[in-house]
Amino acid sequence: MNKKLLTLSLPLLFLLNSCNLMKTKTDLIVYHAKIYTVDPVLTVAEAMAVNNGKIIATGSTQDILKKYYSVKKLDAGGNPVYPGFIDAHSHFYGYALNLRHIVLNGCMSFDEVLGRLQQSGKYNPGEWIVGRGWDHNLWKEKKFPERRKLDELYPENPVVLTRIDGHVVLANNLALQKAGIGLKNTFQAGEVETRLGLLTGILSENAADQMRNAIPKPGPGILLSLLARARENCFAAGLTTVSDAGLEAETAGLLCDLSSGPDSSRMIRVYAMLYPSSENIKQFILKGPYKNSRLLINSVKMYADGSLGSRTALLKQAYSDMPGNHGIQVVSADSLRKVCKLCLDCGYQLNTHAIGDSANNMVLSIYSEYLKKTNNLRWRIEHCQVVDPADLHKFRDYSVIPSVQATHATSDMGWAKERLGIERIKGAYAYKDLLKQNGWLANGTDFPIENISPLLTFYASVARKDIEGNPAGGFQPENSLSREEALRSVTIWAAKADFWEHEIGSIEAGKNADFVILDRDIMLVDESEIPKTNVLSTFLAGIQVYNRK
Repeated sequence: MNKKLLTLSLPLLFLLNSCNLMKTKTDLIVYHAKIYTVDPVLTVAEAMAVNNGKIIATGSTQDILKKYYSVKKLDAGGNPVYPGFIDAHSHFYGYALNLRHIVLNGCMSFDEVLGRLQQSGKYNPGEWIVGRGWDHNLWKEKKFPERRKLDELYPENPVVLTRIDGHVVLANNLALQKAGIGLKNTFQAGEVETRLGLLTGILSENAADQMRNAIPKPGPGILLSLLARARENCFAAGLTTVSDAGLEAETAGLLCDLSSGPDSSRMIRVYAMLYPSSENIKQFILKGPYKNSRLLINSVKMYADGSLGSRTALLKQAYSDMPGNHGIQVVSADSLRKVCKLCLDCGYQLNTHAIGDSANNMVLSIYSEYLKKTNNLRWRIEHCQVVDPADLHKFRDYSVIPSVQATHATSDMGWAKERLGIERIKGAYAYKDLLKQNGWLANGTDFPIENISPLLTFYASVARKDIEGNPAGGFQPENSLSREEALRSVTIWAAKADFWEHEIGSIEAGKNADFVILDRDIMLVDESEIPKTNVLSTFLAGIQVYNRK
């Protein structure tokens, strides 16, 4: 460089440095974007500044670049930016475990299930064969399968195949023996299916749980690898927070270690619900809520009944397609009352799974004994799939939060009417009616039961259609959510249901910089385009944890 050019460049460099010194230095600036902040008035901004993992300002590109300086700038290319999506009800740990199992989703017959087992490879004698995802409602004969063919094909291997909803399993004879399940048992009627005095291999609810608990757990190294894969899959889907609906003390302890360890910066945020086991009560619940930047443990998970697909959801009147069957009540009223008191005494939230109208009525009635009136305890009912319209007001009267999964409606709509009949189906999957009670609700996927994508949750909430666009007018469209309601249900309202709304759920100054960039604007595109939307980038606390490129 000659002396003349050097003389000219030095003042210019000095001027540029002086301009930067007048600005606030940040770690990241995102600009040329369409940022849906999801604040109370749904402000749309063009840019934001991030520092130390927090959002410090949003505004126009011109204003943000004028006030802030960063070595790292991200031109969003005009693409839409949303708060990191939050799944208000999932099974993150179970999803991780399932990554090592045989996928049976979409099988159109039991023969296809058997075919997938055989395609999965050869097994050594004594090795467990585990699969998940079969759904007899998709088969020509909509009947539960039996264990006989499994016994013939795998006489030396325990085989356990979990139905898509997780409430029913099919086990072969060797697996039943390993779990200690026989004709003589202490399970409720209907939880161990028999035919002609023999076990069919079909187990539901508590019996299914005992069977699954008999399956050997993976070693520490494999488990950490599975959790890492699950986390990365969540990031790729645009999820930055998951609510894990039901954990035991050992798993909760592992999450505590991961969330406070040296690699915690890449751990997805987890809101954990604990089963009221003696170990959980001793190690966690009696000590009060546990919280750090990545993990929040402040709720108890209970089950009132089973599932509609397996006819174990508890109904006021018998199933329309199975006279005499009212489903299964999983927890007694007295047991639920004891947990209600435990939660009140220890400052824990209570979240109870209830599918059928009788189960929802029971939970609402017992909740009312302890909640008394409107409150901010945010006790929840998970699923709320079938609610008697006469019971809806109890959500409002006692500030009970509906925690729903919109894709359940579009997955079940092909057969739900057979289960419930013409009149009762009107009170099923009634998300708009539920939202009206308190003015908000939480939304999730229930993965791995449903697809992990929050974009499909958004789509099902708005369109009430499957991804092929059926039915043309939407399933019971009067209970669809608006796009703003759907967006809030997977961001700020989901955060609120988890008692995390002051830190996540919206793009506002002071909150964690969790956000996603999509390739199309789900608030404006034709609804048929929503399922085709791709996540371009996911950021957790200002750090990019996923990049589609």
